[in-house]
Amino acid sequence: MEYKPLEFEKKWQNIWNETHAYEPSDDFSKPKKYILSMFPYPSGRIHMGHVRNYTISDAIARHYRKKGFNVLHPIGWDSFGMPAENAAIKNGVHPKKWTYENIDYMREELRSLGLSFSKTREFATSDTVYTKHEQEIFIKMYENGLIYKKDASLNWCESCQTVLANEQVEENRCWRCGTEVVQKEMSGYYLKISGYAKELLDSIAELKNGWPNQVLTMQENWIGRSEGLEFEFELTPASRKKLNNKFDKYTVFTTRPDTIYGVTYSALAPEHAIVSELLKNNLLDDESALKIKNMRKLSSRDKQTAEKEGVYLGIDVIHPLSKKEIPLWAANFVLVEYGGGAVMAVPAHDERDHEFALKFSLPIVQSVKPKEGEFSPSKAMCDDGVLVNSGEFTDLTSSEAKAAIIDYFEKNGIGKRVVNYKLRDWGISRQRYWGAPIPVVHCKTCGAVPESVANLPVTLPDDVEITGKGNPLDNHPTWRFTTCPKCGSDAVRESDTMDTFVQSSWYFLRYTLNRSLWDDVPFEQKSVKYWMSVDQYVGGIEHAILHLLYSRFFTKVLRDLGYIDKSINEPFTNLLTQGMVLKDGAKMSKSKGNVVDPDNIIQKYGADTARLFILFAAPPQKELEWNDSAVEGAFKFIKRLYDKADFAQPCKKLPHIEQSNLTKESQYARKKVYEALKRSNDIYNGSYTFNTLIASCMEAFNALSAQENRDVWSEGYYILLNILEPIVPHASSELSEQLFARANFRDELKLDESVFDTDTIVLAVTINGKRRAEFEISSSATSEEIIAEGKKAVAKWLENVSIKKELYVNKKLVNLVVQ
Repeated sequence: MEYKPLEFEKKWQNIWNETHAYEPSDDFSKPKKYILSMFPYPSGRIHMGHVRNYTISDAIARHYRKKGFNVLHPIGWDSFGMPAENAAIKNGVHPKKWTYENIDYMREELRSLGLSFSKTREFATSDTVYTKHEQEIFIKMYENGLIYKKDASLNWCESCQTVLANEQVEENRCWRCGTEVVQKEMSGYYLKISGYAKELLDSIAELKNGWPNQVLTMQENWIGRSEGLEFEFELTPASRKKLNNKFDKYTVFTTRPDTIYGVTYSALAPEHAIVSELLKNNLLDDESALKIKNMRKLSSRDKQTAEKEGVYLGIDVIHPLSKKEIPLWAANFVLVEYGGGAVMAVPAHDERDHEFALKFSLPIVQSVKPKEGEFSPSKAMCDDGVLVNSGEFTDLTSSEAKAAIIDYFEKNGIGKRVVNYKLRDWGISRQRYWGAPIPVVHCKTCGAVPESVANLPVTLPDDVEITGKGNPLDNHPTWRFTTCPKCGSDAVRESDTMDTFVQSSWYFLRYTLNRSLWDDVPFEQKSVKYWMSVDQYVGGIEHAILHLLYSRFFTKVLRDLGYIDKSINEPFTNLLTQGMVLKDGAKMSKSKGNVVDPDNIIQKYGADTARLFILFAAPPQKELEWNDSAVEGAFKFIKRLYDKADFAQPCKKLPHIEQSNLTKESQYARKKVYEALKRSNDIYNGSYTFNTLIASCMEAFNALSAQENRDVWSEGYYILLNILEPIVPHASSELSEQLFARANFRDELKLDESVFDTDTIVLAVTINGKRRAEFEISSSATSEEIIAEGKKAVAKWLENVSIKKELYVNKKLVNLVVQ
């Protein structure tokens, strides 16, 4: 048979489309699998990272369909965001037009890969109906105290008149225009994710068998549970007087109460209220005030990497135990969003505090001695040890002292044991046009009021001019003006739009709903309970923290608000983080000139070649190096599969074959075919090592080619086409139709154990892990005999080397380590 990839692929894509082959059933009595890839941003064209992501999930979805599962395998578009506004500025095209034209183009690109996505569940997060339900969820969260408004210091570009994300600040300048970025106090809406910090951390235990350890560790660190002492530094009488008695103390938190006798100064964030009071009343000299203002310009991320800077504030506090006066500084390493924006500083036992103390010639007082060696003031000793110079706590170990000092503070009412989390509340306000409008109106009488659900959705006006300066919604002549849903008076709409992470935090729940109900509800209990949680989620490691954490948060919030069943605590049971696609050792990018266009590969070789190469070149979790000759090799394998198909005889069920009547070559071919079948049953248990499965299929095909029994050929194709269908669906479907009327896709294939009962076994020989040869030996041979025979098979590679280790892996291989 002649292989005509473009012809066959178009034929089968049309058949799948016309027969609605990949739509999930509403029969909830069937066993289900929900397979999901992270949905794409509609940037205009797919890239090889998309091809890898969606080919992996597609192979998994196709496998489970063949196994009789009701499979939900949807796709959608994460379609709000800044790139659309940037395109509007650059090309003079409306963000909505740019976005939906890109979606249309990319949808066709994905279709050309033969991906088995549900068409009826597809949506874009910028669709009006999606915005309507998202705004309703916002209102419910707002009414339940899960959303609040506060002022915060944000990155601001004066030229563009807009807030910048940390990622848009390059060397403290706006990425678009180069203007120096300043920190500006602005009001915004925040989601109270901190209220779920404990549950988000505790329920990580539920994910340990299904998520990569690396991702779980990253989430644990981001949530950042710490237990320690919270207490207050009291200002000296003179300092209180200087501040007009507006402040008398402030709170600090430490995880190292055992070092408290080593405190030699305290430091506040430049944005702290006490610092603001000093600036407002001109209580600092001009040089100090300017330094603080410059420190405030830095983003939190830049503060952590910048050289330590600080200013003595001319006020002092009282040490809670020694009662000594210690100076109070403003320091750029203290973050206002963590720990109240104040720290106790222990230069002897904290590297950051030590660096600052050296720079500003502050005292370094040892309060803990190391378990081994001597303490040197030239270097911070940060490990636990034994307390010294610590009053009644001297000679206690750090661990004993931590407990004893906290007990002392609690007993005397001057502090308490607390658990803190690094996780900060999530600011979702964005001063941009292309996003979901925040459904709040501002009334002179009622204040900030959520829009009435009956008035949703609050949609974006189309008649805007996007210049890159400011938020177009602020300048629209009519859009902002409305009436208060509470009192009916004139009111003004909130012009901020939501962070696009909001849309991607619940989209997976939306897919569970039949399209006929989309207008009525965001999702409904019955379908969510059936489909959730997602059985397999596939996406990049770059989303390990924010997207996955926010999705987990939203799932728990929607459960508590009664939207979804109480039993659903986590959105994704299993997570696969696929590696990047590289070329010439680097991530593909236009600037490097190493981009491979999937459209060109499909046009030249066909979609199945692209799919086969992507799944064969590396395990899904590893980086994949693009290799043109390997792509050619993938094409040649499919072509050979077609070229030799005539050796198989058409049939509608597996031929009955008597193993004992076959030649040795035919017996070996059957063994390799059934080894591939066995592997196909194994890899879908979570490893998804498609590369090893494809290698097994290639070995089986080579073994078939080395024998002549047509029944063995027929059986081989019957089984191999079934195995390969999730990987190369077009080629497998075409050959299966020609040879077996696709009966092999309907049959449940079972292992014929008799093929493994042979008098001899074929083993591989590897040297330093590299496969060098195969040899055949009696299945009753001893390990010593097998190793000896294996060394004979690779004799030429053993010349002039010494064997350091010999290992026989039962019925698989002999491995030799040489030097």
